[in-house]
Parts: sequence; structure tokens; C-alpha cells
Amino acid sequence: MSYRNLDIYKIAFDLFLKTNKASLLLPKYELFELGSQLRRSSDSVITNIVGGYGRSTYRNDYIRFLIYSHASNDETINHIRWKNQHL
Repeated sequence: MSYRNLDIYKIAFDLFLKTNKASLLLPKYELFELGSQLRRSSDSVITNIVGGYGRSTYRNDYIRFLIYSHASNDETINHIRWKNQHL
């Protein structure tokens, strides 16, 4: 089995693509700051799922990377909420 078969990875990857595309539609003054943060945090969600999966034989490492992924997801949600309230 591969991380690509995980439902959570598939969902996170789809949201990464949508978030990345949407971040490029931000006004020019937000494109490089908020847009960059949004792209990096959404990328971190999937990257940490992959990293954790690669360490899945070490349960504690796997859990730690999933916690990092969850935190990056919260960060992404926060960026989107901020954008919706301020733009």
C-alpha cells in the first residue's frame, strides 16, 4: 500500500490543489504574503502525511507527523478565514 491510497491523503491533496489555485487569485498586495503562507501551509498538510507514512513502522514518529499535518491544516483554515474577513 502507498500513502496515495489513503483517503486523507487524497482529500488533502485535492484541497492543496484548490487552495494553491485560489491563492493565486488574491489581490496583488496579498499575493506574496498571505498567498505564500496559504500555499506553504496547505503543502505542509500533505507533506507531513507523506513523511509520517514513510515512518509508519515507528508508531510515535507516524503520530507526530500526523499531528504536524493537523496543525498545518489548522493554519491553512486560519489563513482562509482571515482572507474571507479582510478581503
